[in-house]
Amino acid sequence: MSDRAGLRVGVQFHPQHTSVAELRRAWRAADEAGVDSMWVWDHFFPLYGEGQPYLWPPQGSPEGRHYESWSLLAAMAADTRHARIGVLITNIHFRNPDLVADMARTVDHLSGGRAVLGVGAGNIERDFREYGYEFGPGRDRLRALEAGIGRIKRRLATLEPGPLGPLPLLIGGSGQQVTLRLVAEHADMWNSFGPPAEYARQNAVLNEWCRRAGRDPAAIERTVLLDVAEEAADLQGFAEAGAEHIILGCGHPFDLGPVRELQAAATAIRLPGRSTVSA
Repeated sequence: MSDRAGLRVGVQFHPQHTSVAELRRAWRAADEAGVDSMWVWDHFFPLYGEGQPYLWPPQGSPEGRHYESWSLLAAMAADTRHARIGVLITNIHFRNPDLVADMARTVDHLSGGRAVLGVGAGNIERDFREYGYEFGPGRDRLRALEAGIGRIKRRLATLEPGPLGPLPLLIGGSGQQVTLRLVAEHADMWNSFGPPAEYARQNAVLNEWCRRAGRDPAAIERTVLLDVAEEAADLQGFAEAGAEHIILGCGHPFDLGPVRELQAAATAIRLPGRSTVSA
């Protein structure tokens, strides 16, 4: 999606164990530091305890302060000027998909055309149960994701006014049979996780789905979320695995030092070329 030589660098702010004022200071500072993208997650409860390391999957049921994603994103849109912004990722089950399209269009205008619309099937059962949503089997959640993507695209085509910017669609996930097929068919961006060997395996499957769909793989920007800081040491490995955009998770107290180090290191990484297919 980009001919930029180096890796892009983004930051995902964990909206837990903090205040809105602290979040706003953090994303303003990150925007001034020149990050390429900024994100929040779409959960209703903390994913880890205050002062504890991030672990996946979440251990137990951590408690503490937490804030809703799209409300925060509207504030981020108004507070910042440069970075792309988005929810990584919006759970398709939590909001009517037509409403999500309208929300994203509105936030895109608030940001001056910098919004990314990220969606996924969701996988934290507690979020579903405690907010009154049915937590169905994975196959059912993926069917809802596919149907929701269709509704989002149809609604975006009818909104007046439409998005101010390109409003790229990002799909998050690694499922080989459904999720990566949906990425190949619909997405402008894709997000998954490391380590590099696993990311490379998923990337190869996505390229194959692109081939089947007659889609140029280079049309899809490849992003990876690093919630384990040690993974950031192998930027070259992620680049060779296909990643173009590294997003570093950042919890309170929002120390941007690791993000700035990642930015400096990323300038030395060149992205290998990717083959294309005829549409």
